[in-house]
Amino acid sequence: MTQLTQTPPVSPKIPSLTCGELLVQWLEYYGVETVFGIPGVHTVELYRGLPNTNIRHVTPRHEQGAGFMADGYYRASGKIGVCFIITGPGMTNIMTAMAQALADSIPMLVISSVNKVKDTGSGEGHLHELHDQQGMVSKVALTSKTIWQPETLPKVIAEAFALFNGARPGPVHIQLPIDVITADASHVAKPPSLKGVADSQADKNSLTLPQVMRPLPNPAQLDLIIESLKTAKNPVLLYGGGCVDVDHDAQRLAELIDVPTFLTINAKGLLPPSHPLSLGSNQSLDAGRAVITEADWVLAIGTELGETDYDVFFNGEFKINGTLVRIDCDAEQLQRPFIADIAVLSDAQMAISGLCNRLETQISNGQVFDHQALSRVNAAKQALIEETTPDFAGQNALLKLIRDEVEGVIFVGDSTQPVYSGNLGFEALAPRKWFNSSTGFGTLGYGLPAAIGAMVGSNLPVVSLIGDGGIQFTIAELICAAELELPLIILLWNNQGYGEIRRYMEEGGLPLIGVNIKTPNFEPLAAGFGAGYRRITDKQQLLESLQSDIKGKQPIIYEIDEADEFLKEMGKTVTYFS
Repeated sequence: MTQLTQTPPVSPKIPSLTCGELLVQWLEYYGVETVFGIPGVHTVELYRGLPNTNIRHVTPRHEQGAGFMADGYYRASGKIGVCFIITGPGMTNIMTAMAQALADSIPMLVISSVNKVKDTGSGEGHLHELHDQQGMVSKVALTSKTIWQPETLPKVIAEAFALFNGARPGPVHIQLPIDVITADASHVAKPPSLKGVADSQADKNSLTLPQVMRPLPNPAQLDLIIESLKTAKNPVLLYGGGCVDVDHDAQRLAELIDVPTFLTINAKGLLPPSHPLSLGSNQSLDAGRAVITEADWVLAIGTELGETDYDVFFNGEFKINGTLVRIDCDAEQLQRPFIADIAVLSDAQMAISGLCNRLETQISNGQVFDHQALSRVNAAKQALIEETTPDFAGQNALLKLIRDEVEGVIFVGDSTQPVYSGNLGFEALAPRKWFNSSTGFGTLGYGLPAAIGAMVGSNLPVVSLIGDGGIQFTIAELICAAELELPLIILLWNNQGYGEIRRYMEEGGLPLIGVNIKTPNFEPLAAGFGAGYRRITDKQQLLESLQSDIKGKQPIIYEIDEADEFLKEMGKTVTYFS
């Protein structure tokens, strides 16, 4: 009897270098240090080459969390956050985070798979198939590109980083069909630092890192700005998030012009809290808004002049009546929503430095810029102090106490009451120390995952400000923080539901439907996620807790009830503009 033998299955031959492996080499070349991703059957081959790089991988629990982590990672560190995302549902999940990043000009590189080349867009019901994934994602990205063959990979990656460094930043999406990820890329250009070939200068496959930067200002336009300033009687300076990396010249410019200066939410810290010319982020309050309305000359740099910075109460009363001078790296933004009288397309740092140099020359030649700014600022500050409510003061006292107690702390906020108060009344000690999702797109659930990204990117203490309603959007990411052993402080503002919307409904005489939701018992919930928990009820307890918990190895929830009396007591002693 003939014995039958079974032939063992033959494993598919893996190329010596796949496109997926080459991709991570190029990411490392461009300085990528961290990837946020959830491996899936369509993306596992992107992971094959990761152990051969120094890139760290962080695993969120939801793709939206991955996007928010990449967002917070950049805002805290200035380094590009990268996400590896699965075809189909992974991309629909991350789109909210991409939209937030697009609204706030935050660079983020989202790399996804898509169905095989022959199956993409076929409508044949393949796993994770979307009708048009690239078309869908392109609506929340600066650009969306498909790498159809390995040869185009270096060029597409280079284009992405050229956008990050040379234009108004935002998210970029790159997708690779799953059969392109595994395709042979041994013949494709390698990063020079990893190639190891002596004659790399002569080798056609060797590329050099492109030096891309935002446009320099036209000198004639800077001269025109100085000339227009000479006739101004009561000018105002508006700094936006596009100035976040401007050095001491930001303060220098304000002092040379002698001008009241406002900072948008994402520009907090550009001037120190006690600077005599700073009016902080109070341009939506009546006293602050009046300074701008009465100005005969307004210089706006790196700000889109959007309502979430200048009209947070949405009453439509923010107006610019004087000559408007705008400096921005985005040509279209220069003429929306307010048309500029003088529009300069430029990198913020270079334009501000150029203006400072010209002003110093003018002053040395006898020109006097005395706009009585100090008296105007002091009058506005006094009016703002008189507008302060006890709740507003208490919340800002809480934030200020944490800021002064925890050196280098970064506040990452959701859409919640202490964030709204802090956006107006809190002063950061340096840029990149205060940001949140209430600007621009205004998402809920941002505060926790973005804080994780901020802590990963900066290695600094981080406090997440989030409400009992908002945290339920992304609470699964708490276990990611525990897994990373991050001593993240989650300041949980509990008002038993969607408190801000509830107040809005009450004021409008609307039925309170859907806002008085059941909220969890956060103490056992935190324990289940591997996190700590404290119910904070007084100032001294908060101080003592911070001193120990910020040095720990686990995230910890600080639950605070908005009605606690200790907040009002703290508010009685807080000093505004400090």
